[in-house]
Amino acid sequence: MAKVERVEAHLQRPAHAFDAILGLGTNLGDRTHNIEEAIRRLTADGSIRVVARSKLYRSAPWGVTDQDWFVNACVAVQTGLSPHELLKECQAVENDMGRVRTLRWGPRIIDVDILTFRDLEIADPDLTVPHPLIAERAFVLVPLKDIAPELRLNGRTIDAMLEKLDSREVQPI
Repeated sequence: MAKVERVEAHLQRPAHAFDAILGLGTNLGDRTHNIEEAIRRLTADGSIRVVARSKLYRSAPWGVTDQDWFVNACVAVQTGLSPHELLKECQAVENDMGRVRTLRWGPRIIDVDILTFRDLEIADPDLTVPHPLIAERAFVLVPLKDIAPELRLNGRTIDAMLEKLDSREVQPI
């Protein structure tokens, strides 16, 4: 059974701004097109609406470093979907675009992660929100700062998290 809690002090954001923030990444094929296509597919039926989007960033691979560079972006969305319904939509886009899950942190045509969902903290085998690795990933934090610069996670600002990372290899395209 999923552990879902409301944690007011955990995530602070303007109430009207967005319901969720998604992180997108790709390092196969036409990377810019892959990001644009994923956003188009996510919003196609109207259940997910982008209210802010970051610049596109070129970034070095993370985790498995012997692979091509990535293009990453973040989008803030409004949606009436539940967190698990949003996850299903994200996974459907990944699958429909041809994502093959063979190597953790390996090459991918598209990756769509739920980074935050309202003021919820979710600990479930299929979904952890906020995403547990945000603070370790400059390729997430840099575009996240574009769309939600005042966001605080676990009481820490994006800038405070970025201070602990090397973000030189995350460059705007």
